[in-house]
Amino acid sequence: MNLIKSCTRKTHLHNLGTLTSPKRHFQHVDASMIKTGFDPNTCRFNFQVQTHLQRGDLGAARKLFDEMPHKNVISTNTMIMGYLKSGNLSTARSLFDSMVQRSVVTWTMLIGGYAQHNRFLEAFNLFADMCRHGMVPDHITLATLLSGFTEFESVNEVAQVHGHVVKVGYDSTLMVCNSLLDSYCKTRSLGLACHLFKHMAEKDNVTFNALLTGYSKEGFNHDAINLFFKMQDLGFRPSEFTFAAVLTAGIQMDDIEFGQQVHSFVVKCNFVWNVFVANALLDFYSKHDRIVEARKLFYEMPEVDGISYNVLITCCAWNGRVEESLELFRELQFTRFDRRQFPFATLLSIAANSLNLEMGRQIHSQAIVTDAISEVLVGNSLVDMYAKCDKFGEANRIFADLAHQSSVPWTALISGYVQKGLHEDGLKLFVEMHRAKIGADSATYASILRACANLASLTLGKQLHSRIIRSGCLSNVFSGSALVDMYAKCGSIKEALQMFQEMPVRNSVSWNALISAYAQNGDGGHALRSFEQMIHSGLQPNSVSFLSILCACSHCGLVEEGLQYFNSMTQVYKLEPRREHYASMVDMLCRSGRFDEAEKLMARMPFEPDEIMWSSILNSCRIHKNQELAIKAADQLFNMKGLRDAAPYVSMSNIYAAAGEWDSVGKVKKALRERGIRKVPAYSWVEIKQKTHVFSANDTSHPQTKEITRKLDELEKQMEEQGYKPDSTCALHNVDEEVKVESLKYHSERIAIAFALISTPKGSPILVMKNLRACNDCHAAIKVISKIVNREITVRDSSRFHHFTDGSCSCKDYW
Repeated sequence: MNLIKSCTRKTHLHNLGTLTSPKRHFQHVDASMIKTGFDPNTCRFNFQVQTHLQRGDLGAARKLFDEMPHKNVISTNTMIMGYLKSGNLSTARSLFDSMVQRSVVTWTMLIGGYAQHNRFLEAFNLFADMCRHGMVPDHITLATLLSGFTEFESVNEVAQVHGHVVKVGYDSTLMVCNSLLDSYCKTRSLGLACHLFKHMAEKDNVTFNALLTGYSKEGFNHDAINLFFKMQDLGFRPSEFTFAAVLTAGIQMDDIEFGQQVHSFVVKCNFVWNVFVANALLDFYSKHDRIVEARKLFYEMPEVDGISYNVLITCCAWNGRVEESLELFRELQFTRFDRRQFPFATLLSIAANSLNLEMGRQIHSQAIVTDAISEVLVGNSLVDMYAKCDKFGEANRIFADLAHQSSVPWTALISGYVQKGLHEDGLKLFVEMHRAKIGADSATYASILRACANLASLTLGKQLHSRIIRSGCLSNVFSGSALVDMYAKCGSIKEALQMFQEMPVRNSVSWNALISAYAQNGDGGHALRSFEQMIHSGLQPNSVSFLSILCACSHCGLVEEGLQYFNSMTQVYKLEPRREHYASMVDMLCRSGRFDEAEKLMARMPFEPDEIMWSSILNSCRIHKNQELAIKAADQLFNMKGLRDAAPYVSMSNIYAAAGEWDSVGKVKKALRERGIRKVPAYSWVEIKQKTHVFSANDTSHPQTKEITRKLDELEKQMEEQGYKPDSTCALHNVDEEVKVESLKYHSERIAIAFALISTPKGSPILVMKNLRACNDCHAAIKVISKIVNREITVRDSSRFHHFTDGSCSCKDYW
């Protein structure tokens, strides 16, 4: 708003009649001269102050302003606007408070300043003061005030402004009504927004866009799309905001065909040149894992910006094209786009997932230089990156420097602990967060539920379930999906299924959780049926969906079905398999002993086999006694510089031990020591009366060791009567046969079962967790124990769940 108005022609003062000397001429006249005593010096000073501000010299403007012999309202308004534009609200407010007279413009400017800086409560209080001082706000004031209401808690203030709008007669002014509608949507009051929309006498495309955006942000996707169609029927031309909102709704509906139809309509309306709309399309294809379409659109866009690069870089990263993602980032660095807006969070995610600490630190340095470090998303990604790279000291230092007003930084560190397997630390931080009175959101609950799932703490999981209900996050699809996963991993498949069925909204994440739940519990048939039901419900499977179903096929021995799904992924759904899909297929083929097919598949992969694939081969070679291929896989693993996992050494040692090649066993153990790699000790745990009891092999540290040993001895005699014969090949030590057999009795899972038997009522189910894979002998022994004690015993090891009932196991085979 121009605060100084001038005329473009010479004005003779004698034509003004009664004013002053008829001989003086002025080229430019301040429009408020008449109101302020027609002081030409004040007019000239105002013009000079404005000139300084336009040049960005706030100091010179203030110096001149202070030296002015006479000031008018426009003088102070000009300086207030200068301070507001520089972000200095406190000085602007001081000047405002010092004014004897204020205009509507004065009040509106300061209200706008608070609104633009998300200080909606101060803007509202200033508006209330304005009304108390007898100033009547105009439509600009009302629209300016309403633009600041973005918080859910401010819905009452919006309603009060609405009442004032009606009182002063602006309820039929389109600009004000559109601002009201937008404010109701931003404060998540869609009911009030719809009521206002219905009763508006006049509407334009801004009206429709506001409600359309409100619908899509709140997840009312069908309502958004129906409103979009209604808008077309009424002849309103869509704008870039229309397309952005309707594409957001399409993303949430997981409907790729709808997005393609919108793309065609964008071309028809000649909006494809608009970079804002093109970016929305790019985002749509990216979030549907359609990297081919996304790349094609990107390179055909007549104009790209930093957001375009960000979306494609993120899309490539999500789809495993890390090198292409990094190459695009290098290209982006040579552009003139705002470096602060670079996709640092995505690149930090790449560094975190690849455990590339050096890359992460380089991105950290760039974020500091560009001041992007102050962005919450970048800070959270830094916490995540350092946590995943085992640098929790640095992660905590960054966390300490972040603003703690929200749950976001807390969730980032909790997630970092949980993803690294430090579940107890994650739970402790969650407790600290609660003590700090920081409200958890759906992402926090999803992370902490993952910790409960991995600890198999059903009691804690149920407590969190209750808290989620109280917090109102239960309707969130990600919280619900995390609960499905938690119950499944705690062995409560019935409660997992009930949670899934009670979810008000389901997406591919929910279905993937259900498929995975069935897979972990050995129910391949239900896993496959759930996958088909997801498709019939109208959802298109994504990369994660296929990974879930391939894992289900692998765990349940459904090799032919797995091959069919893998082929349909590329041929039917046009999804490019990632490294993890190939890893799942290799694992599936090797588990079934089809090593030749696994090697041929690896030869066709667009990347080299990694540690996970060779480890799968090695583990399967141990089961199928394929020593020749095992040696090849071990050589590949032992030559990997970054290998820090002891599992391949242990597997190879066990293969040699089973073959009686004790010299080779010694060589492998020596190599393990020389590399400084420590074997992860096996341990099992069981939750009794809300307390977790942990046991290792031959453990004698528990206070009830004597009772546990008596129970194991008692079970041993009963097992012999049932025909159980110990498998001494599972005791992989170069000792006497009798010692081998005795050592099997004291494996950690058997100690945990014995403790559970003496600590729980007869007939109650038992759930035991184990950090490593259970041996074949324990698998056979627990079958017999379940028959003897007439109880359902569930053991979840590093492979999956094993449900034992009346001498049988849910597993089709013991893989």
